[in-house]
Amino acid sequence: MPVRPSPPAPRMLSRAVSTRMPATPPAFVPPPRPDVPIPLLGGLTPAQFMRRYWQKKPLLVRQALLDIHSPITRQCLFDLAQRDDVESRMIRQRALRGEVRWQLEHGPFERLPSTRQRQWTLLVQGVNLHVPAAHALMSRFRFLPDARLDDVMISYATDGGGVGPHFDSYDVFLLQLHGRRRWRIGTQRDLSLRPGLPLKVLQHFEPSEDWILEPGDMLYLPPHIAHDGIALGECMTCSIGFRAPLNGELSEQFLYHAAERAAQARGASRRYADPNQPPVSEHPAALPPALVDHVVELVERMRWSRADIAEFVGSYLSDPKSSVFFDPPVRLLSRHAFVSRIIENGIELDPKTILLYDDTRYYLNGESATLVRSLRKTITTLADQRALPGKKFVTLSHHSSMTQLLYEWYRAGWIRIGRP
Repeated sequence: MPVRPSPPAPRMLSRAVSTRMPATPPAFVPPPRPDVPIPLLGGLTPAQFMRRYWQKKPLLVRQALLDIHSPITRQCLFDLAQRDDVESRMIRQRALRGEVRWQLEHGPFERLPSTRQRQWTLLVQGVNLHVPAAHALMSRFRFLPDARLDDVMISYATDGGGVGPHFDSYDVFLLQLHGRRRWRIGTQRDLSLRPGLPLKVLQHFEPSEDWILEPGDMLYLPPHIAHDGIALGECMTCSIGFRAPLNGELSEQFLYHAAERAAQARGASRRYADPNQPPVSEHPAALPPALVDHVVELVERMRWSRADIAEFVGSYLSDPKSSVFFDPPVRLLSRHAFVSRIIENGIELDPKTILLYDDTRYYLNGESATLVRSLRKTITTLADQRALPGKKFVTLSHHSSMTQLLYEWYRAGWIRIGRP
Protein backbone atom coordinates (compact mmCIF):
# COMPACT_ATOMS: atom_id res chain seq x y z
CA MET A 1 0.00 0.00 0.00
CA PRO A 2 1.62 3.27 -1.04
CA VAL A 3 1.99 6.04 1.49
CA ARG A 4 -0.20 8.95 0.44
CA PRO A 5 1.33 12.45 0.56
CA SER A 6 0.26 14.24 3.69
CA PRO A 7 -2.20 17.08 3.10
CA PRO A 8 -2.45 20.00 3.19
CA ALA A 9 1.04 20.89 1.96
CA PRO A 10 1.60 19.17 -1.39
CA ARG A 11 4.23 21.72 -2.40
CA MET A 12 6.36 20.92 0.62
CA LEU A 13 5.91 17.20 -0.05
CA SER A 14 6.86 17.32 -3.72
CA ARG A 15 10.07 15.49 -2.74
CA ALA A 16 8.19 12.77 -0.86
CA VAL A 17 9.74 9.35 -1.19
CA SER A 18 8.31 6.69 -3.43
CA THR A 19 7.27 3.66 -1.39
CA ARG A 20 7.63 1.11 -4.12
CA MET A 21 10.00 -1.54 -2.90
CA PRO A 22 13.40 -0.94 -4.51
CA ALA A 23 15.16 -3.56 -6.55
CA THR A 24 16.84 -6.27 -4.48
CA PRO A 25 20.03 -4.64 -3.20
CA PRO A 26 23.43 -6.25 -3.56
CA ALA A 27 24.52 -8.48 -0.68
CA PHE A 28 27.70 -6.44 -0.30
CA VAL A 29 27.76 -2.66 -0.09
CA PRO A 30 31.46 -1.75 0.09
CA PRO A 31 32.33 0.42 3.09
CA PRO A 32 33.26 3.99 2.12
CA ARG A 33 36.96 4.78 2.02
CA PRO A 34 38.11 6.73 5.09
CA ASP A 35 39.62 9.55 3.02
CA VAL A 36 36.91 9.98 0.34
CA PRO A 37 34.14 12.59 0.86
CA ILE A 38 30.62 11.12 0.72
CA PRO A 39 27.16 12.77 0.47
CA LEU A 40 25.96 10.61 3.38
CA LEU A 41 28.15 12.71 5.68
CA GLY A 42 27.52 16.04 3.96
CA GLY A 43 30.72 15.94 1.91
CA LEU A 44 32.90 14.99 4.85
CA THR A 45 35.19 12.00 4.66
CA PRO A 46 34.50 9.26 7.23
CA ALA A 47 37.82 10.17 8.87
CA GLN A 48 36.75 13.83 9.19
CA PHE A 49 33.34 12.85 10.57
CA MET A 50 34.83 10.53 13.17
CA ARG A 51 37.36 13.12 14.24
CA ARG A 52 35.04 16.13 14.39
CA TYR A 53 31.56 14.79 15.23
CA TRP A 54 31.47 11.16 16.40
CA GLN A 55 30.43 11.22 20.08
CA LYS A 56 31.22 14.95 20.16
CA LYS A 57 28.46 17.05 18.58
CA PRO A 58 25.37 16.79 16.32
CA LEU A 59 25.50 17.04 12.54
CA LEU A 60 22.64 17.93 10.19
CA VAL A 61 23.09 16.69 6.62
CA ARG A 62 20.71 17.89 3.92
CA GLN A 63 20.14 15.31 1.19
CA ALA A 64 22.43 12.75 2.74
CA LEU A 65 20.88 10.20 0.38
CA LEU A 66 19.93 11.57 -3.01
CA ASP A 67 16.87 10.08 -4.75
CA ILE A 68 16.14 8.11 -1.61
CA HIS A 69 13.74 5.17 -1.77
CA SER A 70 12.21 3.87 1.43
CA PRO A 71 13.51 0.37 2.20
CA ILE A 72 9.97 -0.63 3.20
CA THR A 73 6.39 0.37 2.45
CA ARG A 74 3.97 1.45 5.11
CA GLN A 75 1.94 -1.73 4.75
CA CYS A 76 5.02 -3.95 4.96
CA LEU A 77 6.02 -2.15 8.16
CA PHE A 78 2.54 -2.75 9.56
CA ASP A 79 2.84 -6.44 8.59
CA LEU A 80 6.15 -6.74 10.47
CA ALA A 81 4.46 -5.29 13.56
CA GLN A 82 2.04 -8.25 13.50
CA ARG A 83 4.85 -10.80 13.89
CA ASP A 84 5.86 -12.20 17.25
CA ASP A 85 9.52 -12.48 16.19
CA VAL A 86 9.74 -8.72 15.59
CA GLU A 87 9.98 -6.17 18.39
CA SER A 88 7.47 -3.36 17.94
CA ARG A 89 5.89 -0.64 20.05
CA MET A 90 3.08 1.85 19.58
CA ILE A 91 2.93 5.20 21.33
CA ARG A 92 -0.18 7.36 21.49
CA GLN A 93 -0.53 10.79 22.95
CA ARG A 94 -3.48 12.99 23.75
CA ALA A 95 -4.01 16.24 25.56
CA LEU A 96 -6.11 16.15 28.74
CA ARG A 97 -6.69 19.28 30.81
CA GLY A 98 -3.74 20.96 29.15
CA GLU A 99 -1.35 18.07 29.85
CA VAL A 100 -0.03 15.49 27.36
CA ARG A 101 -0.93 11.92 28.31
CA TRP A 102 1.19 9.07 26.90
CA GLN A 103 0.16 5.50 26.19
CA LEU A 104 2.66 2.73 25.34
CA GLU A 105 1.74 -0.68 23.90
CA HIS A 106 4.01 -3.54 22.87
CA GLY A 107 3.45 -5.70 19.80
CA PRO A 108 2.65 -7.90 18.07
CA PHE A 109 -0.38 -5.90 16.95
CA GLU A 110 -3.44 -7.48 15.36
CA ARG A 111 -4.81 -4.05 14.51
CA LEU A 112 -3.39 -0.57 14.36
CA PRO A 113 -5.22 2.76 14.57
CA SER A 114 -6.45 4.43 11.41
CA THR A 115 -3.80 6.36 9.51
CA ARG A 116 -6.24 9.28 9.60
CA GLN A 117 -6.02 9.41 13.39
CA ARG A 118 -3.52 11.96 14.67
CA GLN A 119 -0.68 11.61 17.14
CA TRP A 120 0.27 7.96 17.13
CA THR A 121 3.61 6.36 16.33
CA LEU A 122 4.65 2.81 15.44
CA LEU A 123 8.25 1.80 16.14
CA VAL A 124 9.62 -1.40 14.59
CA GLN A 125 13.06 -2.64 15.64
CA GLY A 126 15.47 -4.78 13.64
CA VAL A 127 13.96 -4.08 10.23
CA ASN A 128 17.38 -4.84 8.72
CA LEU A 129 16.99 -8.47 9.85
CA HIS A 130 13.91 -8.97 7.69
CA VAL A 131 14.15 -6.52 4.79
CA PRO A 132 17.20 -6.74 2.49
CA ALA A 133 16.94 -3.08 1.48
CA ALA A 134 17.11 -2.01 5.14
CA HIS A 135 20.13 -4.28 5.63
CA ALA A 136 21.81 -2.64 2.62
CA LEU A 137 21.00 0.79 4.05
CA MET A 138 22.69 -0.09 7.34
CA SER A 139 25.73 -1.28 5.38
CA ARG A 140 26.32 2.32 4.28
CA PHE A 141 27.40 3.02 7.86
CA ARG A 142 30.11 0.35 7.94
CA PHE A 143 32.80 3.01 8.26
CA LEU A 144 32.07 2.12 11.91
CA PRO A 145 32.90 -1.38 13.23
CA ASP A 146 30.28 -4.09 12.79
CA ALA A 147 30.69 -4.82 16.50
CA ARG A 148 29.18 -1.38 17.22
CA LEU A 149 26.35 -1.41 14.67
CA ASP A 150 23.08 -2.46 16.25
CA ASP A 151 20.02 -2.29 14.01
CA VAL A 152 17.69 -0.27 11.84
CA MET A 153 14.53 0.93 13.55
CA ILE A 154 11.82 2.47 11.38
CA SER A 155 9.08 4.63 12.83
CA TYR A 156 5.79 5.51 11.22
CA ALA A 157 3.88 8.47 12.62
CA THR A 158 0.68 10.29 11.80
CA ASP A 159 0.43 14.06 12.03
CA GLY A 160 1.68 15.31 15.40
CA GLY A 161 3.04 11.90 16.37
CA GLY A 162 6.23 11.50 18.36
CA VAL A 163 7.71 9.86 21.42
CA GLY A 164 8.29 13.01 23.43
CA PRO A 165 11.50 14.87 24.29
CA HIS A 166 14.08 12.30 25.35
CA PHE A 167 17.72 11.29 25.06
CA ASP A 168 19.46 8.11 23.94
CA SER A 169 22.45 6.51 25.61
CA TYR A 170 23.96 5.60 22.23
CA ASP A 171 24.80 7.29 18.94
CA VAL A 172 22.03 7.48 16.36
CA PHE A 173 21.57 8.57 12.74
CA LEU A 174 18.02 9.77 12.03
CA LEU A 175 17.25 9.52 8.31
CA GLN A 176 14.00 10.91 6.97
CA LEU A 177 12.38 8.46 4.54
CA HIS A 178 8.96 9.94 3.82
CA GLY A 179 7.12 13.10 4.77
CA ARG A 180 8.52 15.70 7.11
CA ARG A 181 9.50 15.70 10.75
CA ARG A 182 10.42 18.63 12.96
CA TRP A 183 13.41 17.98 15.18
CA ARG A 184 14.32 20.13 18.16
CA ILE A 185 17.54 19.33 19.98
CA GLY A 186 19.39 20.63 23.01
CA THR A 187 22.71 19.99 24.72
CA GLN A 188 21.22 20.45 28.18
CA ARG A 189 22.75 18.90 31.27
CA ASP A 190 19.47 18.30 33.08
CA LEU A 191 18.41 14.84 31.88
CA SER A 192 15.88 14.14 34.65
CA LEU A 193 12.75 12.29 33.54
CA ARG A 194 9.09 12.88 34.23
CA PRO A 195 7.97 10.36 36.86
CA GLY A 196 5.06 7.99 36.42
CA LEU A 197 5.17 7.75 32.61
CA PRO A 198 5.34 4.51 30.59
CA LEU A 199 8.22 5.92 28.50
CA LYS A 200 11.25 8.11 29.18
CA VAL A 201 10.25 11.75 28.67
CA LEU A 202 12.45 14.60 29.81
CA GLN A 203 11.04 16.67 32.64
CA HIS A 204 12.61 19.92 31.45
CA PHE A 205 13.32 20.11 27.71
CA GLU A 206 15.34 23.13 26.58
CA PRO A 207 15.83 23.04 22.79
CA SER A 208 18.55 25.15 21.26
CA GLU A 209 18.18 24.08 17.59
CA ASP A 210 15.07 23.61 15.46
CA TRP A 211 15.08 21.92 12.05
CA ILE A 212 12.57 20.38 9.64
CA LEU A 213 13.85 17.27 7.89
CA GLU A 214 12.53 16.19 4.50
CA PRO A 215 13.12 12.91 2.62
CA GLY A 216 16.84 12.23 2.28
CA ASP A 217 17.84 14.57 5.12
CA MET A 218 19.70 13.07 8.07
CA LEU A 219 20.54 14.12 11.63
CA TYR A 220 23.38 12.55 13.62
CA LEU A 221 23.15 12.75 17.41
CA PRO A 222 25.81 11.66 19.91
CA PRO A 223 24.72 10.04 23.20
CA HIS A 224 22.77 12.12 25.73
CA ILE A 225 21.72 14.88 23.34
CA ALA A 226 18.13 15.81 24.17
CA HIS A 227 15.83 15.68 21.15
CA ASP A 228 12.17 15.72 20.21
CA GLY A 229 10.79 14.74 16.80
CA ILE A 230 7.24 15.62 15.76
CA ALA A 231 5.65 14.41 12.53
CA LEU A 232 4.38 17.17 10.23
CA GLY A 233 1.78 15.07 8.48
CA GLU A 234 2.27 11.37 7.86
CA CYS A 235 5.95 10.42 7.90
CA MET A 236 8.47 7.59 8.18
CA THR A 237 11.88 7.93 9.81
CA CYS A 238 14.77 5.49 9.87
CA SER A 239 16.97 5.27 12.95
CA ILE A 240 20.39 3.60 12.66
CA GLY A 241 21.42 2.77 16.23
CA PHE A 242 24.63 1.52 17.79
CA ARG A 243 25.53 -0.90 20.53
CA ALA A 244 26.91 0.70 23.68
CA PRO A 245 27.02 -1.93 26.45
CA LEU A 246 27.19 -0.71 30.01
CA ASN A 247 30.53 -1.20 31.75
CA GLY A 248 28.76 -3.20 34.43
CA GLU A 249 27.13 -5.40 31.79
CA LEU A 250 30.46 -6.16 30.14
CA SER A 251 32.29 -6.93 33.37
CA GLU A 252 29.40 -9.01 34.73
CA GLN A 253 29.13 -11.05 31.53
CA PHE A 254 32.89 -11.56 31.37
CA LEU A 255 33.01 -12.82 34.94
CA TYR A 256 30.17 -15.19 34.13
CA HIS A 257 32.14 -16.33 31.08
CA ALA A 258 35.27 -16.79 33.19
CA ALA A 259 33.30 -18.73 35.81
CA GLU A 260 32.00 -21.08 33.12
CA ARG A 261 35.55 -21.70 31.93
CA ALA A 262 36.69 -22.29 35.51
CA ALA A 263 33.85 -24.78 36.01
CA GLN A 264 35.28 -26.83 33.14
CA ALA A 265 38.81 -26.77 34.55
CA ARG A 266 40.53 -29.69 36.25
CA GLY A 267 39.29 -30.16 39.79
CA ALA A 268 36.20 -27.97 39.33
CA SER A 269 33.89 -30.96 39.99
CA ARG A 270 35.40 -31.59 43.41
CA ARG A 271 33.45 -30.45 46.46
CA TYR A 272 34.66 -28.55 49.48
CA ALA A 273 35.94 -30.83 52.21
CA ASP A 274 37.04 -30.08 55.77
CA PRO A 275 38.40 -33.26 57.38
CA ASN A 276 40.27 -31.21 60.01
CA GLN A 277 37.30 -29.06 61.07
CA PRO A 278 37.18 -28.94 64.91
CA PRO A 279 33.81 -29.07 66.69
CA VAL A 280 31.99 -25.81 67.35
CA SER A 281 30.10 -25.07 70.53
CA GLU A 282 29.69 -21.44 71.55
CA HIS A 283 29.62 -19.87 68.04
CA PRO A 284 28.04 -22.27 65.51
CA ALA A 285 26.87 -19.36 63.32
CA ALA A 286 30.37 -18.04 62.70
CA LEU A 287 31.80 -18.50 59.21
CA PRO A 288 34.51 -21.17 59.21
CA PRO A 289 37.81 -19.42 58.35
CA ALA A 290 38.94 -22.51 56.41
CA LEU A 291 35.92 -22.22 54.10
CA VAL A 292 36.65 -18.54 53.39
CA ASP A 293 40.33 -19.32 52.77
CA HIS A 294 39.32 -22.08 50.37
CA VAL A 295 37.19 -19.69 48.28
CA VAL A 296 39.96 -17.07 48.33
CA GLU A 297 42.36 -19.66 46.96
CA LEU A 298 39.92 -20.67 44.22
CA VAL A 299 39.36 -17.07 43.09
CA GLU A 300 43.05 -16.18 43.20
CA ARG A 301 43.76 -19.23 41.08
CA MET A 302 41.57 -17.82 38.31
CA ARG A 303 43.67 -16.12 35.65
CA TRP A 304 42.86 -14.65 32.27
CA SER A 305 44.85 -13.09 29.47
CA ARG A 306 44.09 -10.47 26.86
CA ALA A 307 43.33 -13.31 24.44
CA ASP A 308 40.74 -14.72 26.88
CA ILE A 309 39.08 -11.31 27.14
CA ALA A 310 39.14 -10.83 23.35
CA GLU A 311 37.47 -14.23 22.92
CA PHE A 312 34.72 -13.18 25.32
CA VAL A 313 34.21 -9.80 23.60
CA GLY A 314 33.99 -11.38 20.14
CA SER A 315 31.58 -14.08 21.26
CA TYR A 316 29.45 -11.66 23.26
CA LEU A 317 29.14 -9.01 20.56
CA SER A 318 28.44 -11.54 17.81
CA ASP A 319 25.70 -13.25 19.80
CA PRO A 320 22.32 -12.46 18.16
CA LYS A 321 19.51 -11.01 20.25
CA SER A 322 17.18 -13.45 21.97
CA SER A 323 14.40 -12.62 19.49
CA VAL A 324 16.52 -13.68 16.47
CA PHE A 325 15.90 -17.11 14.96
CA PHE A 326 17.54 -18.69 11.93
CA ASP A 327 15.61 -20.63 9.33
CA PRO A 328 17.36 -23.70 7.86
CA PRO A 329 16.91 -24.21 4.10
CA VAL A 330 13.44 -25.42 3.17
CA ARG A 331 14.90 -27.84 0.64
CA LEU A 332 18.27 -28.94 1.97
CA LEU A 333 20.90 -29.65 -0.66
CA SER A 334 23.38 -32.48 -0.31
CA ARG A 335 26.94 -31.40 0.35
CA HIS A 336 27.93 -32.22 -3.23
CA ALA A 337 25.01 -30.23 -4.67
CA PHE A 338 25.78 -27.37 -2.24
CA VAL A 339 29.39 -27.14 -3.43
CA SER A 340 28.24 -27.15 -7.08
CA ARG A 341 25.78 -24.32 -6.39
CA ILE A 342 28.24 -22.10 -4.52
CA ILE A 343 30.81 -22.50 -7.30
CA GLU A 344 28.12 -21.16 -9.61
CA ASN A 345 26.46 -18.51 -7.43
CA GLY A 346 28.69 -17.90 -4.41
CA ILE A 347 27.39 -17.41 -0.86
CA GLU A 348 25.96 -14.61 1.28
CA LEU A 349 25.75 -14.20 5.03
CA ASP A 350 22.19 -14.21 6.26
CA PRO A 351 21.28 -10.64 7.33
CA LYS A 352 20.82 -11.93 10.88
CA THR A 353 24.32 -13.42 10.99
CA ILE A 354 27.10 -11.57 12.82
CA LEU A 355 30.61 -12.62 11.80
CA LEU A 356 33.57 -10.89 13.47
CA TYR A 357 37.25 -11.76 13.73
CA ASP A 358 40.57 -10.73 15.24
CA ASP A 359 44.15 -11.87 14.72
CA THR A 360 43.63 -15.36 16.09
CA ARG A 361 39.92 -16.23 16.16
CA TYR A 362 36.62 -15.70 14.40
CA TYR A 363 33.26 -15.22 16.10
CA LEU A 364 30.05 -16.35 14.44
CA ASN A 365 26.66 -15.83 16.09
CA GLY A 366 28.11 -16.18 19.57
CA GLU A 367 30.44 -19.07 18.78
CA SER A 368 34.23 -18.83 18.71
CA ALA A 369 36.84 -20.82 16.80
CA THR A 370 40.52 -20.58 15.96
CA LEU A 371 41.26 -18.73 12.73
CA VAL A 372 43.64 -21.26 11.22
CA ARG A 373 45.90 -20.10 8.40
CA SER A 374 44.20 -22.21 5.72
CA LEU A 375 40.80 -20.61 6.45
CA ARG A 376 41.91 -17.07 7.31
CA LYS A 377 41.57 -15.36 3.93
CA THR A 378 38.19 -16.90 3.11
CA ILE A 379 36.61 -16.21 6.50
CA THR A 380 37.93 -12.67 6.91
CA THR A 381 36.87 -11.76 3.36
CA LEU A 382 33.42 -13.22 3.97
CA ALA A 383 33.14 -11.24 7.21
CA ASP A 384 34.21 -7.95 5.59
CA GLN A 385 32.22 -8.33 2.37
CA ARG A 386 29.35 -10.43 3.79
CA ALA A 387 29.42 -12.38 0.53
CA LEU A 388 31.81 -14.29 -1.69
CA PRO A 389 31.44 -14.80 -5.46
CA GLY A 390 31.39 -18.25 -6.96
CA LYS A 391 34.82 -17.93 -8.56
CA LYS A 392 36.34 -17.88 -5.07
CA PHE A 393 35.19 -21.47 -4.59
CA VAL A 394 36.60 -23.01 -7.74
CA THR A 395 39.84 -23.87 -5.94
CA LEU A 396 38.25 -24.05 -2.49
CA SER A 397 35.94 -26.85 -3.63
CA HIS A 398 38.86 -29.22 -3.01
CA HIS A 399 39.40 -27.83 0.50
CA SER A 400 37.33 -30.31 2.50
CA SER A 401 37.53 -28.51 5.86
CA MET A 402 36.37 -25.21 4.35
CA THR A 403 33.51 -26.69 2.35
CA GLN A 404 32.39 -28.78 5.33
CA LEU A 405 32.39 -25.68 7.55
CA LEU A 406 30.35 -23.69 5.03
CA TYR A 407 27.96 -26.59 4.58
CA GLU A 408 27.35 -26.69 8.34
CA TRP A 409 26.66 -22.95 8.34
CA TYR A 410 24.30 -23.41 5.39
CA ARG A 411 22.40 -26.16 7.20
CA ALA A 412 22.03 -23.90 10.25
CA GLY A 413 20.68 -21.03 8.12
CA TRP A 414 23.67 -18.78 8.89
CA ILE A 415 24.64 -18.45 5.22
CA ARG A 416 22.73 -18.89 2.02
CA ILE A 417 23.53 -19.52 -1.61
CA GLY A 418 24.04 -16.33 -3.59
CA ARG A 419 21.67 -15.02 -6.18
CA PRO A 420 22.37 -15.95 -9.82
